[in-house]
Amino acid sequence: MPTLAAASALLLGASASASESPVATAPAISASIDIAITGLRSEKGNVLVCLSTDPKYFPDCGKDAKARKMKVSAARAGNIQIEGVKPGTYAVALIHDENANGKMDMRLFLPREGFGFSRNPKIRMGPPKFESSQFVVGEEDAHYAVKMNYIL
Repeated sequence: MPTLAAASALLLGASASASESPVATAPAISASIDIAITGLRSEKGNVLVCLSTDPKYFPDCGKDAKARKMKVSAARAGNIQIEGVKPGTYAVALIHDENANGKMDMRLFLPREGFGFSRNPKIRMGPPKFESSQFVVGEEDAHYAVKMNYIL
């Protein structure tokens, strides 16, 4: 049977060796995306933000379970920050939901409220494709400007 001193030495040795072998954990890599919004026609309502990685659900990411969605008061939507974004390819869609009903209002198939997309693609017949709005996020923070568009 070991003595108390021997048992203490064994415990101290075990704890010293445990502290000398650190657990190998890689830090989680993430960045922030800062979006400067210009061209809002009013401070009414909210700006709905959708950050998506899936072209299938862009720009209407309502059914995209993996998309990051935010609602920001239009009065405070000059600069929006999305934190904790993992490296990957993304696209952003914005809606100026002026009446705060949580959706894009339409009239005769045309949007009645403002909209914008990352990389500010030209708007033709219908919304832009994911590819024309996509950008890559790495380890560094990203900064983009989005100009809002209004048709009606």
